[in-house]
Amino acid sequence: MEAACAVIVDPEPADAVFAELTAGLAPSFQRRDLRANALLYVRGLLMPGVAGNCWSLAEAVGLDRPYRLQHLLERASWDEDAARDAVRSFLVRHLGADGGVLIFDETGQAKKGTATAAVGRQYSGTMGRVENVIVAVYTTYATERGHALIDRDLYVQDDWFEDPQRMAKAGFPPGHAFATKPDLAIAQAKRALAAGIRPAWAAGDEVYGRSSALRELCEARGIGYVFAVPVDFHLTTSGRVRMRADQALGLVGPRGWNRRSCGAGAKGPRYYDWAWIATDHPRRWLLIRRSISDPSELAYFYAYAPDDRICSLTDLVKVAGTRWKVEDDFQDGKSTIGLDQTQVRRYRAWRRHATLAMAALAFLAVLAALEKAAHPAPVLPHDPDQAPPADCGTIALTVPEAQRLFHLYLIFKRELPHPTTPALVKHGLRWSDWRRRHQARARWHHYRTRLALIA
Repeated sequence: MEAACAVIVDPEPADAVFAELTAGLAPSFQRRDLRANALLYVRGLLMPGVAGNCWSLAEAVGLDRPYRLQHLLERASWDEDAARDAVRSFLVRHLGADGGVLIFDETGQAKKGTATAAVGRQYSGTMGRVENVIVAVYTTYATERGHALIDRDLYVQDDWFEDPQRMAKAGFPPGHAFATKPDLAIAQAKRALAAGIRPAWAAGDEVYGRSSALRELCEARGIGYVFAVPVDFHLTTSGRVRMRADQALGLVGPRGWNRRSCGAGAKGPRYYDWAWIATDHPRRWLLIRRSISDPSELAYFYAYAPDDRICSLTDLVKVAGTRWKVEDDFQDGKSTIGLDQTQVRRYRAWRRHATLAMAALAFLAVLAALEKAAHPAPVLPHDPDQAPPADCGTIALTVPEAQRLFHLYLIFKRELPHPTTPALVKHGLRWSDWRRRHQARARWHHYRTRLALIA
């Protein structure tokens, strides 16, 4: 059991990874006390059950008051963009620079009042309705080794720019200009490419699929893409007929559907029926996804592959399924390291909290990726009538579990004289092993059920 968690509990690997991250962040801070405060902030975010606000973080890391952390976010002089770049470089070193997927998406955080930077009534996918929220655009970088957030920008609605005094009070710099969500995604993509990331693909939801500028950037840089598009997205078919995406559904015959999995989900492979429709461009296609259980449930994707890339429907479907990794990052970021729990109001403070939260998430993602690389292949069923094995093994390390085990590592490293400390660590490792074994067994049964549904 302890051996299975060695990457976390063994001081050398965990210390080396954390030291690498903090060394990369260090040049962003010109003063030693600010570096120390930033380290405390990240350590607080890494502690289980701690909200991502300065009061909770200060209490968790042993400070008497939250003022040091509040000063770090609000008034201290340090470069949060350089810190963001350091987080991205740290991830690329461990996940690889080539062949990954850039995934663009936004997420919201509920706020009260009108004083918080960029707050306003707007649609939030997190809540599924129009609410008083702030919305931020993020980029996830995903490879076969793992995935995490690498960039962030706050989306500011155009009505804010009608009131310069309100903008100044919220901390926006004088030259801050309006940018749409796709504009922010384009800026983030350019920063990633300038930093040496060489993605093979890009993905995003309908907000980004609509953007011809984002699609043109990808094509100009030799990046394939699979973007979701709305039903009223217009395209020209290979027969030179201009039509909406939902009208193209009429071109698909009974034998035009192909059953493919767009990736492994929590409850098994995510199989759908897919149609592949040619357009007037030889390297662009419209994909239509149809639910197996409810054929009326449809989704549309616009896809492109560079000329030098051999590409099949299976390849495009896999990229379409990769988009959900950004949702996993949002879930892990919010539930594990308090990405959306900050109480800051000013623009710079939000950017700094988001950057340090991304650093904490990147650390956990890399720990999970290191363990995953050495983890045995999962035990999975191959027949819907197969009997469960006696031992399904354990699931690969997840970000939430990495956080729990890193916390145990900190207790282990302190070597507190209290006689209950060894027992506490052993108890935590037992629970970690039980959770991962229980989840592996549940996964096996979910996969068997899914096999029966698609047979």
